[in-house]
Amino acid sequence: MKKHRKEFVIGLSVILAGLILFFGIDYLKGINLLNPSNFYYVEFKNVSGLEISSPVTIEGYKVGQVREISYDYDHPGKIKVLLAVNDKLKLPQGSYAEMGSTLLSGAYVNLKLGEGPGMIPAGDVVPLKESKGMMDAVTEDIMPAVGTILPRVDSLINNLNTLAGDPHLLAAIQRLDGITTNVYGVTQGLQTTINRDVPKFMGNANNITTRLDSVSRNLQALSYNLRQLPLSATMDNVNEITNNLSAFSRQLNDKNSTLGLLTTDPELYNRLNRVSADIDSLILDVKKNPKRYISIKLF
Repeated sequence: MKKHRKEFVIGLSVILAGLILFFGIDYLKGINLLNPSNFYYVEFKNVSGLEISSPVTIEGYKVGQVREISYDYDHPGKIKVLLAVNDKLKLPQGSYAEMGSTLLSGAYVNLKLGEGPGMIPAGDVVPLKESKGMMDAVTEDIMPAVGTILPRVDSLINNLNTLAGDPHLLAAIQRLDGITTNVYGVTQGLQTTINRDVPKFMGNANNITTRLDSVSRNLQALSYNLRQLPLSATMDNVNEITNNLSAFSRQLNDKNSTLGLLTTDPELYNRLNRVSADIDSLILDVKKNPKRYISIKLF
């Protein structure tokens, strides 16, 4: 009895170990047998890079994975790929599959949803649309361009070698080195001049600034003194003098005034001339005949 129980326990352990191994391998592959899925087939001619557990995507979003890859011996040249997608995903009529590839993650199956009124039944074959993978695009599009560029690159390298071996270029580089040395010397001389003369210049600038400050203070004092002057009274005096000059000028121009008569009456002018002439004659006569006018009596 104990022997049979021991054999039963061993057999059960082996079965459990096998189940754990089976589910563990699928789990490591990314296959979860406990999730409900809908299965579809896609028939490829080339599955290079595609593996079991490769992702199935729609617009870059993972909706399932490749569950099985098998060669269709009944139809040579076709490889059946079983897709397990989320059971909530329904494929409308007109949907198709295409293979994509990346440099890092390898190949994957991309589903493009159609707009048909009906749905593709689960278990049916989804139509395949051939598309260029990344490596195919590189091979077909980029490599021809690279092939046309390589001769030009080779010619460019030859031209560079020829230019590098030209003695004139070497002489030009040597002259450039000499110019660089001269520029360095000029820079050093300029730096020495700056270190020697700039402090003197700054000292002179400080002196000039001090003098300017003194001039500014003097101007402020002058401005203050000017503000203290009785400018109002001075302007009143100036205005009064101006008014007096204006009145004097009006009197000179007025023929009816005394000053106007002196300047405008010719008769008065002539009389004054005659009086002046008579006075001159009288003075001359007094000088000639003083006794006529001056009498001196002695007692």
